[in-house]
Amino acid sequence: MPASRVSAEAIAARLSAVGLTTRVEERDRCTSVEAEVPESLSAESWREVLEAVAEADRFGLHATSLNGRILWAVVHKAVPTTGHVGGPSYQL
Repeated sequence: MPASRVSAEAIAARLSAVGLTTRVEERDRCTSVEAEVPESLSAESWREVLEAVAEADRFGLHATSLNGRILWAVVHKAVPTTGHVGGPSYQL
């Protein structure tokens, strides 16, 4: 299992312990975690949530009137140390 997946699963477990429903998704360059955040989340739970997502490379909160509040966090996958790591537009 990639290290990014392990880290994302650990974040998801901590969010679940607070009572949030989480989903973890593999992407090309990262593993993402998302969780719906209820309006009634206590201040103590928010502290635990913030401590959990602080372990990610990036995180944020997306709030809309249609979908409520979605907390997201991403853990970047390791960049290869050999070969052509610059991508398709990389020129030698």
